[in-house]
Amino acid sequence: MSVSEAEYVTPIPGLPCWINLMVGDLRAARAFYSAVLGWEFRTSSLASQFLVASAEGRPVAGIGARRPGLAPAAVWTPYFAARDADRTAAQIQERGATVAVGPIALGEGRAGLAADREGATFGFWEGPAPAWGGEKDVDQVRLNLQTRDVFDAAVFYGEVFHWTDEPDIDLTYASDHLLVEQGGRVALSLRGGAHQTSEHAHLRPRWLVNFTVDDVERAAAAAIEAGGRRTQAADTPWTPAGFSRTLQDPGGALFTLTHREA
Repeated sequence: MSVSEAEYVTPIPGLPCWINLMVGDLRAARAFYSAVLGWEFRTSSLASQFLVASAEGRPVAGIGARRPGLAPAAVWTPYFAARDADRTAAQIQERGATVAVGPIALGEGRAGLAADREGATFGFWEGPAPAWGGEKDVDQVRLNLQTRDVFDAAVFYGEVFHWTDEPDIDLTYASDHLLVEQGGRVALSLRGGAHQTSEHAHLRPRWLVNFTVDDVERAAAAAIEAGGRRTQAADTPWTPAGFSRTLQDPGGALFTLTHREA
């Protein structure tokens, strides 16, 4: 079963519209995330070795097989909606960051892959996307940029994705973080504490994907049993109601389990 046209929407420019993971063993990744998060998978029209994961019947993530001969580290990558992929690519480069891929035509849209000035990987997407945004889906995935300089990162992403120009986006600043909100909900956050030269992946600048669950400890135990492993990252509270656990899947991709608020 493929994603139908009815499930595609026009995402809000400047906000995340998808998350993606490319893996060496697609079957193993499918089994792992099914066991830990209860995801169901279906084929996609983009490629035969690309699957769309669903939670509670809604698309939540994409997992695809890497091309043979490519062995980069597995990384969960957020994609941001862009009004014009070419313009976004140019603005990324003008601000001293790197466009690694694209923009290229992909299905009904155009995509690019980039790294910000500190090396955190992200993508951008022009065109219709799976109906990923919204209150229900935000309760399944939260995005957090771990960066050295929150102010510098806010300027970079704000200028590239025109956060201050978009009427649907609100910014809330604090001393050590920035919250990007839409419709009264937090779409993503930028937080400090990263170390550019750290030997530990969880401490380097990167986008962290947080999956919300009803029982963090049970999901973490399921992840270990399914072949995942804990990192040396400290477990930190996301909300007063619970704590987060940072783990790696069998392919090495970092992710965080976070308590789902009632």
